[in-house]
Amino acid sequence: MKRVVITGAGTINALAHDVKGTLAAFREGRCGIGPLEIRDRDRLSIQIGGQVHNWNPDSHFNRQQIVLYDKFTQFTLLAAKEAIGQSGLNFDGHLGYDTGVVLGTAAGGVNTWDENYRTVYEEGKNRVHPFVVPKLMNNAAASHISMEYNLKGPSFTVSTACASSNHAMGQAFHMVRSGMCRAMVTGGSESMLCFGGIKAWEGLRVMSKDACRPFSLTRNGMVQGEGAAVFVFEEYEHAARRGAEILAEVVGFAMTSDAGDIVMPSQQGAARAIAGALRDAGLNPEDIGYINAHGTGTAANDRTECAAVADVFGHHADRLMISSTKSMHGHLIGGTGAVELLACIMALRDGVIAPTIGYEEPDPECALDVVPNVAREARVTAVLSNAFAFGGLNAVIALRQPR
Repeated sequence: MKRVVITGAGTINALAHDVKGTLAAFREGRCGIGPLEIRDRDRLSIQIGGQVHNWNPDSHFNRQQIVLYDKFTQFTLLAAKEAIGQSGLNFDGHLGYDTGVVLGTAAGGVNTWDENYRTVYEEGKNRVHPFVVPKLMNNAAASHISMEYNLKGPSFTVSTACASSNHAMGQAFHMVRSGMCRAMVTGGSESMLCFGGIKAWEGLRVMSKDACRPFSLTRNGMVQGEGAAVFVFEEYEHAARRGAEILAEVVGFAMTSDAGDIVMPSQQGAARAIAGALRDAGLNPEDIGYINAHGTGTAANDRTECAAVADVFGHHADRLMISSTKSMHGHLIGGTGAVELLACIMALRDGVIAPTIGYEEPDPECALDVVPNVAREARVTAVLSNAFAFGGLNAVIALRQPR
């Protein structure tokens, strides 16, 4: 079994268009959630989101590319450029055959769906652009990254709702650890902040109209976000030989299914995934200093997750720090776990724990240290990142400081 390390990271989200800016926002406890700037906003009950502002695709892509790239693909390509650039890897030679792409997205090209439904149903046109299907398909972003960087190894997309990114990164981890690949480009992306995407989520009645307040007794729902985060996972020996900067080591992954309810989470399913990641990593509960929580700001998720953490960690749960950065950047659905992994890397490298902002009043059923409102300096050597999705699909990743 090979050791797996992260040698590159890139992102664009509501907080910043790069990793440096995102980590600065985490440290400052800055909120990227605000009024949406989209078409037909006045017809929506929910009018806030973690939207990427000052986004101009013409600054990054030519006209021919934009015809092929939905917004979620655009975000992914920008994040991948930053991650691969930081890694220093070049895939023109044999390494391209030993490197693939695994990305997560829940819904793929939602903006393209939305625009073309308008074209057909609202404007009454009988034809759409011939590239609509390759633009909206869930695997578009993974395919375009493989083509852009000559990545000829295993490449595919995982779609498991809010756990998509963690599932994708878990598969990439397995491929490098097993020796199937020397490196993998992995992460996730989502862009559902359009009229149709928000209207669909409104129907679930789980959305907040004012803010995302995970773990706070005053919370009233989740807030959607958008963006992407991409990482380079690499075999440790390969990275060490070339003197690469190592951001963190990926040491464990587990996934479980609740086999229960399509929308209600299960404490037992979440606990089994958390415990499984610890076992896979060879870590004890007391080794973990921080958990980046799924923490959506809904009563069902927050209380279930806290109960699962308490179940797995026992007395050590009182000494754990657990926070939800969704309070800052919103819930990126299929891309959320990827952006949240940045907070885990920051905890390990910089000794800074990202806070749960918007926290107002303790909930007795979430009686953990949720790092309320203000970032905290703390030395941690191992962390977990949780993702629990509709459909009862759970995925947890374990990281530690490189040795």
